[in-house]
Amino acid sequence: MSNLLKPYTFNNGVEVKNRLVVAPMTHWSSDENGHATDAELDFIRPRAKGFGIFIAAATAVNEQAIGFRGEPSAIRDEDIPHLKKIADTIHSQNTLAVIQLHHSGKDRQPNTGNNTELVAPSADSVTQAREMTVAEIKQTVADFAAAAKRAMQAGFDGVEIHGANNYLLQQFLSAHHNQRTDEYGGSLENRLRFPLEVTDSVIDACKDNPQFIIGYRLTPEESHEKGLTMADTFALVEALAERDLQYIHISLQGFYNKARRNADVNRSRLELIREKLHGKNVALIGVGKLNTPEKALAAINTGWVDFVAIGMGVLANPDFGERCQTGNSQKMRKMPDLTRSAKFNQMPEAMLNQFMNFVPKPLRIIFNFIRSFRS
Repeated sequence: MSNLLKPYTFNNGVEVKNRLVVAPMTHWSSDENGHATDAELDFIRPRAKGFGIFIAAATAVNEQAIGFRGEPSAIRDEDIPHLKKIADTIHSQNTLAVIQLHHSGKDRQPNTGNNTELVAPSADSVTQAREMTVAEIKQTVADFAAAAKRAMQAGFDGVEIHGANNYLLQQFLSAHHNQRTDEYGGSLENRLRFPLEVTDSVIDACKDNPQFIIGYRLTPEESHEKGLTMADTFALVEALAERDLQYIHISLQGFYNKARRNADVNRSRLELIREKLHGKNVALIGVGKLNTPEKALAAINTGWVDFVAIGMGVLANPDFGERCQTGNSQKMRKMPDLTRSAKFNQMPEAMLNQFMNFVPKPLRIIFNFIRSFRS
C-alpha cells in the first residue's frame, strides 16, 4: 500500500499525509437550519480516520441553492459555529477538512422544504425553473465567496467548488442547459464565464490565508446531444490550471471510464485530463467504484491521478481508511446492510432511509421486516 500512503504537498505548501480522500457524500441529516446533528457527526468521525482529506457534504451557499432535505448551510454567519463542529470532528482523526460549496440550480430534489423559486441558466419547462438575471448571477458569485470565508472562519482547511453532477455551475457550462444569448451563454468562452467567476471570487475571498486549499469538482461529459464533451472539459481544466487552485476533482461513475466524444474514445477521461495538466502544478483527484483498498491502490498506480476519492466503499465500511493501512479487504461490504439498523451501519437514520427509497417496494418490505428483528 506504500504508493497509496505516500504524502503529497500541494502547490501552496500544505502537506497531505496520504493519497486517500473521502468523496463528498450527501447525508440528508442536517437539522431544519442546515446545522450538523449529532448523528451526522457520528457518521463522519469514524470515516475520517486514516484518510488524508475528508470532503464534507455539499453545503448551500444561499437559500435558492438548497437542493435536498437536510443539506448543510454556509449561508449566514450564524452557521459558522455549526460548520466548526464538522471541521473539528474531521480534525479529531488527524485528517484535513475540506467542505464542498454547492448550488443546485434547477436540479432540486422534491420535498426539500425549500420554497424559493427554481433558477437556472435558461428557463426550463420541465422543472419550471426561470432564467437567472445577471444581477442574480453576480450575487451568486458573491455568495460562493462569502460561504468560502465562513468555511475558513469555521476552521476548515479548504473548500471544493461543486461544478459537477448537473448542478448550477455545470448547467451554465453545458450548451444543453444554457441557451442564454448574453455574456453568460452561447460561445464556450461565455459559458465558462460563470464557473470561472465563482472560482476567482473564492480564490480572492481566501487570499489572506495562502495555505487554504481550493479545489474544483467537475463532471467531464454529458450524454445529451448538445451536452458537455471532453473538448468543453479540456477548456475548463486548462482555465482552472491557470488559477491559484490546489486541485481538480473529476466526478465519474467509473474510474476507468473512457471518453465519449471530441477526444480519443479508446482512452480514459482521467488519462486525457492528466495530459492536459502536464507541467501544471495542480493535483488531480479521481473517483469511481474504488470500493476496496486494492482497487484504490491500482487506481493510484495508473499515474493518472494524485489522489483517489472513495465514496460507496467508505459509506459501507466506516473503517475503510484503516483497512488501507494494512490492505485488509476481508468481509468488506459493497453497500450498507439494509437489513440492519442505521446504528449498526453507523449512519444517520435519514441517510439509510434514502437508500431504502431506491429499493423496489417488495424488497423494501422484506428488508424492513428483517430489520425489525435485528439491531
